[in-house]
Amino acid sequence: MIKLVVLDVDGTLTDGKLYIDNFGNEMKAFDVKDGLAISQSIKQGIKFAIITGKTSKIVERRGTELGITDIVQGSHNKIEDLEKILKKYNFSYEETAYIGDDLIDLKPMKLCKFKACPKDSVQEIIEVCDFVSSKNGGNGAVREILEKLLKDQGLWEKIINNFSATVQ
Repeated sequence: MIKLVVLDVDGTLTDGKLYIDNFGNEMKAFDVKDGLAISQSIKQGIKFAIITGKTSKIVERRGTELGITDIVQGSHNKIEDLEKILKKYNFSYEETAYIGDDLIDLKPMKLCKFKACPKDSVQEIIEVCDFVSSKNGGNGAVREILEKLLKDQGLWEKIINNFSATVQ
């Protein structure tokens, strides 16, 4: 049973492009469908963590909006950062899913039970994944991956029922 989902940001939750204006302001676009799947997964008891190599107020804001409490930015060693989170919750790699897209994610992904990535990930990541989304990063890939995970664990139907229940 997966208890923790670890997310990379650029190329996974976003399209991987860095938008910087003339004033040095950085912008990122997040897919709201990814966000809904994350927030609903949290309501089902699944923990989420963001571990990213970059540092951005945007990531902190988006993660907090979704209910993600473990946000590690500026990571230079994703395995060390992941191990700290696992220890905090007393989880194992066997209870962990990792969604990433590029070489910086390769080593920690290999340690996790379930590995998934967007369609436009680098080949080395695609080769180690249990599931490759039909969508690119930032375009609903995380949603598709989470739906698969939640269906496999019998939780997706609970989410659907929360939205389809009628009030009498």
